[in-house]
Amino acid sequence: MSSEQRKIRVAVVFGGRSSEHEISCVTAGSVLSVIDQDRYEVVPVGITRTGNWVLTSGDPERLRIDAGTKALPSVSEDGTDIALPFDAAGQLMVVDPVRGPERLAGVDVVLPLLHGPFGEDGTIQGLFEMMGVRYAGAGVFSSSAAMDKIFMKAMLRGNGIPTSDFVPISDRQWRNERKRVLDDVAALGATVFVKPARAGSSVGISRVGDSSDADAVVAAVEAAREHDPKVLVEAQVVGREIECGVLESEDGGTPDVSFPAEVHVAEGFDFYDFEAKYLSTSSLTIPARIPEEATARLRAMAADVFEAMGCEGLARVDFFYTENGEILVNELNTMPGFTPASAFPQMWDATGVDYATLVERMISSALRRSPGLR
Repeated sequence: MSSEQRKIRVAVVFGGRSSEHEISCVTAGSVLSVIDQDRYEVVPVGITRTGNWVLTSGDPERLRIDAGTKALPSVSEDGTDIALPFDAAGQLMVVDPVRGPERLAGVDVVLPLLHGPFGEDGTIQGLFEMMGVRYAGAGVFSSSAAMDKIFMKAMLRGNGIPTSDFVPISDRQWRNERKRVLDDVAALGATVFVKPARAGSSVGISRVGDSSDADAVVAAVEAAREHDPKVLVEAQVVGREIECGVLESEDGGTPDVSFPAEVHVAEGFDFYDFEAKYLSTSSLTIPARIPEEATARLRAMAADVFEAMGCEGLARVDFFYTENGEILVNELNTMPGFTPASAFPQMWDATGVDYATLVERMISSALRRSPGLR
């Protein structure tokens, strides 16, 4: 790189106000540890749990899970405050303790490594588009629709892509039509899973073994409502949990899809909840040991989901694979976890794309797009 060429300035945004704050920090730490410092100038931007934007440390060691105590990292309030994330020229507006508000040099692209509401749900994507800043990952509508599992299911079914049966519960319905809602839930089958409609990392999910037990269903719904007033209840699918990673093609063709991975939940856990996912011995088999024909169908369906939902950059698609060979879509993540324990980087590594290349592809796909409305 000549002295006249400046590095591409990348703002890595992490933390956030959602219940997945800590996982976002771990993701950021992993990305920061491999990003090409010779090519990119990294600007680490943390969003605290209270929603403050700060220029913060980019030291990956401060953003890891403590293996001994299992303590999770978070964004400190001690960083330099950002008055307005970006101005219309893509410049960060920071507040210096002595000089007051001032512009920081322009940012070329943002990696919004945020999971859950206020980050993965189209809200921050809309801010970037208003400010004319390029960013990695899915756009506003795609992010929002994928984050809301109820709308995701409706869109997938509208495109002929199968999902499990479900009952959506709005705040109004829960308050005013509870008996009808409970009857609908009981009709789903004996065992159901109750989830916040717009959360991830398996936060707030409960398994109810008897859907006709109104007290148990009410308790599960109330637990989910601690994270989201909108709740999804799904019928249990007896099958193996399979995941696929998807990347936007570099040549404008159909999306690239990784080898599928099968999730093996650690002993002692009823399902793949937060602790089972991040703080246990749960494991993955990559490639999943399923027939070649089923692998081909899974990978093709993952690409179909990516395109049907209007995704860009990257995504992870989660499936159920039943004993009779049926494949159902479970969830779609438009900003999948990048932690060392996360399936997305592991699947791609097994497919021949290492971690550093994944980060490079995420940045390069964002740089290919024009800023503003997509």
